[in-house]
Amino acid sequence: MSREERVCLGAVVGVHGIRGEVKVKSFTEIDRDLGKYGDLENEDASRRFTVKVVGHSKDLLRVKIRGVDDRNTAETLIGTGLYISRTLLPELAEEEYYHADLIGLEARSTAGDKLGEVNAVYNFGAGDLIEIKMTDGNLEMLPFTRQYVPTVSIKDGFIIVQMIQFAEDEMQGENVEG
Repeated sequence: MSREERVCLGAVVGVHGIRGEVKVKSFTEIDRDLGKYGDLENEDASRRFTVKVVGHSKDLLRVKIRGVDDRNTAETLIGTGLYISRTLLPELAEEEYYHADLIGLEARSTAGDKLGEVNAVYNFGAGDLIEIKMTDGNLEMLPFTRQYVPTVSIKDGFIIVQMIQFAEDEMQGENVEG
């Protein structure tokens, strides 16, 4: 199965306790849904995991993986992405996107000039943020809203980005007393 036919639902980022539980950062809309898609696979599909969500640890899931029964084995999974076939995901409504589909798209200005490419999409609880690796190598983060990203064309491989200067940028060099 090619990379385009699979979607990463989460990643093992740590361990919990001594009985083989792992901490997983879920990329699903509802984090606990990670366990509702059936068996998951690692990135190259060489390993299959049967998972059960057993709780939360701060903003991460605590997950039990069948066959992982001790901390040492669990530690070997840190950094492992958990993937499924795209066909198992629900159809999206118009103007809804899977984060995986946005990563790698060319980012263009409203004038059509290449600015860079989508490097990552994050959600820290207040809405999606899109990270763009600019052509000069710098990383810029923008809210993933129509104001900042008025056009998304998955089919054509690009997004249009409205770069807005913030007040702090305009005040550089001024002496502001608070």
